[in-house]
Order: sequence, then C-alpha cells, then structure tokens
Amino acid sequence: MKSANLLLAALLVGLSCCAAPSPQHFPDMTSLPAQPAMPDPLILLDGRKVTSPAQWRSERRPELAALFQHYMYGNIPKAVPVKAVTRSVHRDFLDGKATLKIIALETGTDGPVIDLLLVTPNGRHGPAPVFLAMNFCGNHALTTDPRVPLTRGWLYSTCKGCTNNAATESARGGQAKDWPLARLVERGYALASFCSSDVDSDRKDVSDGIYRWLANGDPAKNDPADRGSIAAWAWGFHRCVDYLVTDADLDLRRIAAVGHSRNGKTALLAAAFDERIALAIPHQAGCGGTAPNRVSAAMAAAQANGRPTAETIAVINKSFPHWFNGEFKKFNDTPERLPFDQNGLVALCAPRPVLFSNAQEDQWANPSGQFDVLRAADGVYRFLGVEGLVATSMPPHRKLIDSRLGYYIREGPHSMTADDWEVFMNFADRHFKSQ
Repeated sequence: MKSANLLLAALLVGLSCCAAPSPQHFPDMTSLPAQPAMPDPLILLDGRKVTSPAQWRSERRPELAALFQHYMYGNIPKAVPVKAVTRSVHRDFLDGKATLKIIALETGTDGPVIDLLLVTPNGRHGPAPVFLAMNFCGNHALTTDPRVPLTRGWLYSTCKGCTNNAATESARGGQAKDWPLARLVERGYALASFCSSDVDSDRKDVSDGIYRWLANGDPAKNDPADRGSIAAWAWGFHRCVDYLVTDADLDLRRIAAVGHSRNGKTALLAAAFDERIALAIPHQAGCGGTAPNRVSAAMAAAQANGRPTAETIAVINKSFPHWFNGEFKKFNDTPERLPFDQNGLVALCAPRPVLFSNAQEDQWANPSGQFDVLRAADGVYRFLGVEGLVATSMPPHRKLIDSRLGYYIREGPHSMTADDWEVFMNFADRHFKSQ
C-alpha cells in the first residue's frame, strides 16, 4: 500500500506544483528590454497586467515558473515514482525522546538513492510538523549516533572527519551543534534531512547524480556548466516530500523547507515549485536565492573597485557554474535584462509563509537587498487577499518579523546555529498553529 501511495504522491506533484506550461520559445537575452527595477510579478511577459487571482493561478504563475527554469535554474527534472525502503527504526533515540528512522528513497534502476534521516518526537498526540532540510556533510554529521550510516557519496574536504572527500567514523556529529535535534523534538517538531551528494555532488567539473542518470551515457546531455545543480537538489526535496506525505507520524499539511546558503537557495526553489511544502525558510541564501539579481549601482561600483559588498550573478556564475543553467550566464553583465527577479520566486510561494533570515556580518548575501525582495513580493500576497510583509524597514537585530512574509537579522557571520533554529521554530509556531 505504501509503495502505491508513494507512486500517487509522485504523480500528484504535477498537480500540486506550479508546473511549466507547454514548451515555448522565449526571447534571447539580447531581445529582452532592460528593467533597472525588479519586475512586477503581476505583469505578464507580454505586458498585460494580471487582473484576478484566477488569472494569476492559470496564466502568470505558470509563466513565471517557466521563465525561472528557462533563464536561470534549468528545468527541474520530472517526478519519478519513489520506492521507500525502511533501513532501520530506533525508538530509543535521544534517550527515548524520539524515534530515528533511516529510509532509502529509490528512484529507479541505477537512479539516485536518497538516504533520508527522519527524527520524530515520541509521545506526541497527533502527527508532528516537520522541517525538511538538505545537508552537505552527510546525515552522520547531524548526530554522533553510530546507527546513522555514513554518507556514501562525495563530500567537501572541509567537512569534519572527511578524508579524500569521503566520510570516516571521525566525521560523526561534526555539525551536531548546529542541528539541535533534542530541542526540535522538545518543541514538538520532526526533522527530515538528506545529503546533497545523494542527488548531485557539488562539483563544477563533475556531474555524477541525477543528470548522469538522465543522460544515460550521452555526455552531450550532461554538460556540467549547464546542468543546474540547484534545480537537481530541489528535485531531491520533492522526492523526500513524496515520502513525508505518506508517513503517519508526520503532519502532511505542515512541511517546512529549510536551508542555509546554497541549501537555502534550494529550499526556496523547492517550495516555489511544490505546494505540498507549506512554509519556506531560506537562511542567508543570498545571490541566486533570496537576494536580488539586480545588485545596486553602489554595490556594483564597490566590486569594480575591488571592495566586494554583495555577490553578483557574474561572480556566482564564475565560482559555481554548475549551480545554474547556461542561459543565466548570458546575464552576467546585464542582469537588468532578466524578465524577473527573486521577488518573483517568492511570489510563486504565495500565499504560503516565507522567512528570510540573515546575519549582519554576511553582507555578501546582501541582507538589505533581501528585504527589498520581500517588499517587492508583498503585492502578490496582498493581491491574493492575505498578509504580506508588515514591516516597512529592516528590523533591529534579533527582532523577528513574523508576518506571512518574514524577516530576521542577527549579529554574526555566515552560519547556521542552534539559535537560528529557535527563530525558525518561532516562525513556524506562528504560522502552523494558525492553520
């Protein structure tokens, strides 16, 4: 029965997400008009104004989804049936306060296998809301418990306990302080996590995951600089959701996508394209995620003079050419020609809650620009009849703006900490409990 449910869940993605319309030809970059300000998500590509929520839903939202895939992220791979194989269940996790499940999500013959770690609170009355988060050092880095298998795939050399880009026993718990599992369980939340390398390892010159599988041995179909790893990782989020909505210990109406940095870019994209994700928290996601592609003239001038302020698409495409598709690189020097900006990606999440969280020392992620993105997405939320961003200016440090479009900034550097998770849970409490 569960396998049948998973197949149905995978097929329902086509109904629940903002799937792209039929294939169409979009203008080349050189034919697109320059728009110095972030484009209004409520204006169609042909210049028409969206006049009703029904038109937003049937016409503009699918168009925006297609535009983001064509000009920036590349196409998110199609849904496939997922077979969930439960490897182990341990009900004594965290001194008996939680259950630990290890589930292998098999996506087809020789296809990627996503190892999902799931921690659920024991003794809870009713199914638990769940945070779904991708990690980049492996599930074993979240806890010292030896029952969590070491990640099989390629890992960063910066990950604690990794030798020759592979996990060793000394890698266990390497990031545990930043993933407060006991506190999540104490507050009634479950956590599901998987490693990015299960889907596509984060290497600009190697594509060894889903795109290798889809290419079926044809290198012409697997260009590392045109593959769109962020889109692949978003596909991984969606396959995990296929399982989560079938687990009786979880509340399928309260799934939150969370991620830090590149993983935050992925969490926002995954939520924008899958309405089964009820809430998104992209943390310090910056350029290519939560910050505007149109960097201010002052910031651009500072970069030209060797004083980097905020990351630009030219810089990110040079450093990480595999994250986005080939079309996006055409806009390196003319981001104002993009027919959208990241406010449009937030708009694809409407009317669901989205929280942008930041740190003062992380100016590379452009915290002020991120606030501008939320302000530029606010109109879509209000057009759909719900609250958007209630703040008119950036809040002081550590004051959470918990409106449907939320914002938070703290002191400190580019990092995800246990304190950040408290903010994530406070935001989720505000919106999940109001449902």
